[in-house]
Amino acid sequence: MNGRVAVLLMAYGTPRSPEEIEPYYTDIRRGRPPTREALEGLTRRYAAIGGVSPLAQTTEAQRDTLQVALDNKEPGRYHVALGLKHAHPKVENVARALADEGFDSIVGLVLAPHFSAFSIGQYLDRLRQGATAASRSIEVVGISSWATEPAFIDFLAADLQLRLDRMLGGMSSSIDGRPRVLFTAHSLPERIIATGDPYIDELRSTAQAVADRLGLVEGIDWQIAWQSAGRTSEAWIGPDILDVIDDLGANDDVGGVIVCSCGFVADHLEVLYDLDIEAAQRARENDLDFDRARSVNTDADTFEALAELVCQATGVGGS
Repeated sequence: MNGRVAVLLMAYGTPRSPEEIEPYYTDIRRGRPPTREALEGLTRRYAAIGGVSPLAQTTEAQRDTLQVALDNKEPGRYHVALGLKHAHPKVENVARALADEGFDSIVGLVLAPHFSAFSIGQYLDRLRQGATAASRSIEVVGISSWATEPAFIDFLAADLQLRLDRMLGGMSSSIDGRPRVLFTAHSLPERIIATGDPYIDELRSTAQAVADRLGLVEGIDWQIAWQSAGRTSEAWIGPDILDVIDDLGANDDVGGVIVCSCGFVADHLEVLYDLDIEAAQRARENDLDFDRARSVNTDADTFEALAELVCQATGVGGS
């Protein structure tokens, strides 16, 4: 890869206004409109965090942050474009346009650290489909995982240490027990994991790396939980975070929970509602202190590391 390189930064997408919630939900459901009850439920959740999610603006800011990091490494070589799964601009359309514009190659990077064929695998497939449909051939390289990227682990560990110290220092003498860290990611249907998909191991690798950095012991200081399972009849990976919080509320050794939602790299509905509202309320009902670790959003060091992964994918890493 010696010429100009397009970088397709891929993300889930989100409605930008209340009017876009229904078409967004319909896209998630593969063209099947949601029931009125389901649509009202989702709309209420968005209303609880201000009407819409800040994800659209955050994702654009993440694109800009990656562009700056790449420009600092190789000025003028990389062009970062944004492609979305369930909103516009769609991944396939952007990939095709980039190929038609004459870039020599495309590097695909998903704004999610943990590989699953159901998530990152699908994004990369869409990228390749779009590139294949272009009027000219173009080389495509995908970055499949950054679950244990050192800068990402540094970010999580530093923020988590601050929150652990604060919770320990703020616990009254009447509260028994220690904080329990819950590392979470979006649940997936169990049928996907049954195929040998590495998603669970990917999350565990992040959690273990952070825990090792902080000297935390599994089962005493931390554990894994899953969140935001789909509202379908099939089984999803568990245990669900709300059930875990209920269990911890009955455990005299635990005085509070700190959620490190390391499966997500931006503040959006699954963080701002499912954790900051729903999980926090469940913790209060169980007389547990509650805190939630910071999302990556536009952390400069993390995006510097992601830029380095892009450079390595194009054969010029190590700068």
